[in-house]
Amino acid sequence: MDQPGHKKIGELLVRNISRDLVMALEEANMVGAERGYMAAQGMDQGHLPSVIGQLRHFHMHELFHHALAARGASPSPLRGNRIVTGRSGIFTVARFNTNYGSWNNGRRSKIRRQMSLANAAIEPLVQPDMFSAYEPPSNTVVFVVAVFRGSLQIRPDYIEIAVPDRYMQGWLFR
Repeated sequence: MDQPGHKKIGELLVRNISRDLVMALEEANMVGAERGYMAAQGMDQGHLPSVIGQLRHFHMHELFHHALAARGASPSPLRGNRIVTGRSGIFTVARFNTNYGSWNNGRRSKIRRQMSLANAAIEPLVQPDMFSAYEPPSNTVVFVVAVFRGSLQIRPDYIEIAVPDRYMQGWLFR
């Protein structure tokens, strides 16, 4: 059952991130994962999962960047392993991959944890503060998360839009 705060965060997402951008980011993740998988073929089985992971990361990042740019979401420059972010309304949009089940991978990155601190502004939508009034946020963070059941998959099982709490220990919206 949805909590009222989840619905409000969903409404913020709909108002600030176009359906066109969401669809483009989903396609970028799917195609990028497939390209990374295909580029790794022919490598030795001993390190194939690692090679697929690395190539998947770069291909998905690059296509995520292109999708942000094509939809006017001002992507950050592509530069090695740096997180690619874009801006849509009040949201900074970024991505990561994780395994099915536990989503702990997302919080391993110091940069993602720093970015998520901005979400303190929307936490009152889910957990109202008795002593202070809610002020609409001007900067929040949302992640496009590609979820894989195994490292040797061609494409993710599914992609979710997720808004973490400020410490990336829980999810305000998924």
